[in-house]
Order: sequence, then C-alpha cells, then structure tokens
Amino acid sequence: MDLFRTKSVEAVRADVGDGVGEGETHEGGHGTGRLRKRLSARHLVGFGIGIVIGTGIFTLTGVTAKNDAGPAVVVSFAVAGLVALLAALCYAELASSVPTAGSAYTYAYATAGEVVAWVIGWDLFLEFALGAAVVARGWSGYVGNLLDLPPSVFGETSTVNVGAAAIVLVLTAVAVLGIRESARVTGALVVVKVAVCVFVILVGAWFVRGANLTPFVPPAQPAEGGSGLSRPLVEVVAGLEPVAFGIGGVLTAAAVVFFAYTGFEAVANLSEECRRPARDVPLGLLGTLALATALYVGVSFVLVGMVEYGSIDEGAPIADAFDQVGLGWAASLVAIAAVAGLTSVILVDLITIGRIGFAMGRDGLLPPAVARVSPRTGVPARITLLFAALVLVLATFVPLGTLADLVSIGTLFAFLLVSLAVVVLRRTRPDLPRPFRVPFSPVLPVVAAVACLYLMLNLSIETWLRFLAWLGLGMLVYALYGYRHSRVRRGARAEPLPH
Repeated sequence: MDLFRTKSVEAVRADVGDGVGEGETHEGGHGTGRLRKRLSARHLVGFGIGIVIGTGIFTLTGVTAKNDAGPAVVVSFAVAGLVALLAALCYAELASSVPTAGSAYTYAYATAGEVVAWVIGWDLFLEFALGAAVVARGWSGYVGNLLDLPPSVFGETSTVNVGAAAIVLVLTAVAVLGIRESARVTGALVVVKVAVCVFVILVGAWFVRGANLTPFVPPAQPAEGGSGLSRPLVEVVAGLEPVAFGIGGVLTAAAVVFFAYTGFEAVANLSEECRRPARDVPLGLLGTLALATALYVGVSFVLVGMVEYGSIDEGAPIADAFDQVGLGWAASLVAIAAVAGLTSVILVDLITIGRIGFAMGRDGLLPPAVARVSPRTGVPARITLLFAALVLVLATFVPLGTLADLVSIGTLFAFLLVSLAVVVLRRTRPDLPRPFRVPFSPVLPVVAAVACLYLMLNLSIETWLRFLAWLGLGMLVYALYGYRHSRVRRGARAEPLPH
C-alpha cells in the first residue's frame, strides 16, 4: 500500500506557502525553495495562447482536411476544443483549490496515490520534452524556408539540426532568467501570431466559396495506407475497416488535431506563481481555450472555403491557399506568424517542464538539490537546464515529426486522470474550499474522462505501444530512485488512501 499513499491537500498547501515578494527569497519547500508569485490572469492567458497556438494551426489543419475530414475539419477542431474545454474546467477547479506547480501530478498524488502521481509526472515529461523538441525542428524548417538558409543545417534532412539547437539554447536562457522576463517575451510573440491569425480569417473570408464547402462531410471511403500498427486502436478492437472521411473520419481527425490544443495545462502548472490563483487560474485556462478554439475554427473554415480540400498543400496549407487565390504576398505574413508561434511554444514547454520537475523534487521523487529554486531568479533553474539539455539533444539529432501522436496520447492521459481527480476529491474532501467549481459535477468530469479515453482509442496501435514503453521506463526509474526517497513514503505528512 506504500505505492498508493496519498499526499494531503494540507501538505500540498504547506509546501506551496503564501509566496514571497519582489526580490525576496524563501527557503522552505523541503530543500527546493519556493517559487515567487508574480503572475496575473493576463500573464496566464499569454502563456496559454503561447503554447497552444503553434504547429497545429499552420500544418495539422491542411493534413487532416485533405486526408481525413474534408471541410468538416472545422467540426473536428470544434470537437477537440470541446473535449479540451471539459478538461480545462476540471483543471480550473483543482488549480483554484490547490494552486501548485505540479498540476496534474500533484492532483493525482492527492487522490490516487504516489505511484499514479509518478506515472502522470513521467507522462508530462514526455508531453513537454517531446513537444519542445518536435516544435524546435519545425521552427528550424520554417526559418530556413523564410530566410532561404541551407537545408543541411536548417531542415528535417540535416544530420545536425543547427537551427533547432540554436533556438533551444536561446529560449533556455530566457526561461532561467525569471518568470516575468519569460512572460514579456511570450506576450510579444503572442501578439504577433494572434494578429496574423485574425488577418487570415478576415482577409481569407472574402475568398470563401460555397462550392469548396460541398459536401461538408465527404462520404466515407476506404482509407489508404491504414493497416497494421498504424490503424487506430478503436478500429482494431471493434473490428472496423479503416475509413477516411464520413463521421469516422471527422472523429479520427479530432483525435489528431487534439495535438493543436495540447499544452494549455501549462497554465495550471504556473498557478503556484500566480498572485490570485483562485480568480486568475480559471480565467487563464478558460480564456486560453476560448480564444484558441475560436481562432482554430475560424482559420480552418477559411482554409477549406478558399480552396477545394483535395488540392490543399499539406506542408504549408494556409500560405498555399493564399497563393492559389492570388495573394502570394500574404504567405510571408503567415510564415512570420508561424515562427512567432513556434518560438513561444518552445519557451512555455521549457518553463512548464521545469515546474513539474520542481514539484517532484520537492516530494523527493527526484533529487531535491536538482529541483532547487535559484535565490537570484526565483525559478527552478537547475531542473530547467537539465531537461533543456535533453530537448537540445532530441531536437538536434532525432527526427521527431512522426511523434506528434505520442504527445497527444500523453496529454489525453493526463486530462483523463485530472477529470477523475475532481470526482474523487469531491467525495473524499467535500469540505475543501473550491473558488471555482465544475458545473454539473460529477457528470461533466466523467464525460470529460470518457471523451479523453475515446480520443485516445482513435490513435494508432504503434502510438499506444510507444506510450506503454515510455511508462515502463518511468516505472524502472521510480523503482530505482523515487520509491526509496519519497517524502510521503518515509512518513512526512503521509496519509492512507481514503476508502
């Protein structure tokens, strides 16, 4: 039962403390120190949009429209956004009640027990480290094309991707400078990419043609190349033939484009550094999802309305669509927005992964000395640098374009556990102050969990196998270090699993 010992909400709050002021440091945190409270709702929305709007809006829109959903990719983005919104409501309740850098990891610790918390923390490392590496390689390709740089060093075909390495190094320096400095850089990048997205919607709307939107849901047809381990798990389990388009294609596309929404939970991971978490975290989460969904639906509708879905360019769909209607000059604006979007995604990924490592170090599951907060900058610089080194290696040497689905399954798994955590805490801790409450609980959290599971089942078998292999590696690390050094297992504020 040691594996399922929980960490009480009171213990989490004691570790977090009341925060410290400007230029002040606080030891506490059991050897790791404490983070400084410097963020507002505006900063949280900036970080949220900074990580959410990236490759999804500039690439996945075209790929899924052409191969899976046709014009109904608009519905796919709406469905994925709805599932993300349900998860965001659950995050908002937990983060406003227990503002902590650990987010889903800490919520699992308080409800399901230590081993489940470790699994979710390890899963979040996968999501943010792989996400940053994938996006860094995409950034290198965009910049290489925009500035006509040699593909031997700025592109997916390079042996050593110098562009990806350079952007990771620069943004790591920003991430360890301090949370306010990171917020300013992220805010500037967000303004650029949101402005260009609005431009795409307003200008592109003039070129929307009804003929391109008919039929809105193309009839289902056998999918090409969907065999073996590349097939969605739900098709294999249910004995269904692989299909493209139709309702099945729309739902498959929703599972794929869910990647475009990954990362908004970074807002919850920053709740410990928020001045008024009870108010600002729900605003940050819901504001991020509302704005991102509106932009995604708007851009995808304009794209499939401007050009016939079968002629969409998969590599640069939006820029190519403007080319096809005679507005080639707009392609440069789209490229600039893409670079700004990808830059902010990498930065917020690096910031978030440091906070998760900090929370796990505070609990003893990772070495506390590595997770310690810098007294000068007020951020967990060591753990951020450690994971940045991993991202640097992956982004520089490993082609990761095929692993977007692995990021999606990791995120959906975290969302599923967070949704269930709301139900568990409502039952085990009805007395817990909840500044924000999920409406219609437990119905909505259960619906969110089921929706996340269904989208997971729409991902390929090979994605599931890779995910399980990663979790197996994580359990080995836990057995060798985390289990023996856990503060909760060694008796520090431990409590048995509620019955």
